[in-house]
Amino acid sequence: MNIRSVTCFVQLDENLDNGTLDRAAALNETARASARDAGYVLQTTRIAAQPLDEILNRVPAREFASAFERAYRQLGYDYGALLLRSPELYPDAVPLVQEVESLFVSLSIASKKTGIDFDAVCAAADIIYSLGHASPDGLSNFRFAAAANVPAGVPFFPTAYAGANAPAFAFATEAADLAVDAFTRAPDLKTAQVRLVELIESHGARLDSWGQQIEAESGIRYAGIDFSMAPYPVEESSLATALERLTGARFGTRGTLFAASFVTDTLRLAKFTRAGFSTLMLPMLEDWTMARRSHEGTYSLDSLLLYSTVCGTGLDTIPLAGDTTKAEIGALLLDLAALAVKLDKPLTARLVPVPGVRAGERTSFSFEYFANARAFGIAADKELRVLAA
Repeated sequence: MNIRSVTCFVQLDENLDNGTLDRAAALNETARASARDAGYVLQTTRIAAQPLDEILNRVPAREFASAFERAYRQLGYDYGALLLRSPELYPDAVPLVQEVESLFVSLSIASKKTGIDFDAVCAAADIIYSLGHASPDGLSNFRFAAAANVPAGVPFFPTAYAGANAPAFAFATEAADLAVDAFTRAPDLKTAQVRLVELIESHGARLDSWGQQIEAESGIRYAGIDFSMAPYPVEESSLATALERLTGARFGTRGTLFAASFVTDTLRLAKFTRAGFSTLMLPMLEDWTMARRSHEGTYSLDSLLLYSTVCGTGLDTIPLAGDTTKAEIGALLLDLAALAVKLDKPLTARLVPVPGVRAGERTSFSFEYFANARAFGIAADKELRVLAA
């Protein structure tokens, strides 16, 4: 198991001079220096601010984002994140992603409290479409996501943002290999569950100890661990591999919904300081076995939405046909937002239209963190009344 990120959450002012970044610098230095002694590979450190509309007063969004990036890179952070909630800021999303190369951006499209924001859904669809045509490979959408009912304090990007209790930090884990280890050759479901709980609790205790050490040395509050079983694109670090070894059935065939629910229930049994999603994560392009099964046609977008009802973070790194329209993207976002609101759970959509690739064709990314998969088309009528202008 690796640590994908130590994510620091900060409350900033638009001039970046309120002293918070000095404390964030101490956190970054301490986390990087102590990772090896804690027994983990720390892949990145990341920093997420409060929603952008709470920061800006007179400084333009693009100017602030560029200054924010310069500041956090000087402190040693790899990536930053900003959440957009205000319609006045929607036009800034595309240039923020294109011009600030290490910045992740998300846009809130729904919450349990306020319901679905139809204008935000339209804006997110337009942004995804525009970013999908901004480069030959469509990879700009890797750093943008629509967020539905996502709370503050999630350490995974792109949808991380700080809440009122910042500064704080949390661990984002790359832990799908724990599920593979637990489920491989398990004689029955009970044994599989006990093994996974034991592995999570063992690592959880170690991470809690490390987190408390970082808190003591940096002065920033430790918020916990997001054990979302994130994969890496090789077979033995694939969550879909783990589900297949649990049930004996290929990912996407009957039994997958049960397996997804089983993992979520198992995570809830484990005792650790919980942060973020802490559930099953199924990022299609980052999961070797999901990518493989996509070529076999064992699952669809509807399947992934179904699995999101019992687990998961929504539709993450999903390759779409390059000719997917804004209306089709908007229709898919509506369905995701409806699930998030009705089930009161956080769901995200990181959709990747790939120029020149048709539905059913294979992607050809040359990107270390992606496994090439079959692109989906979206079956949606061209005129969806609720999104009509």
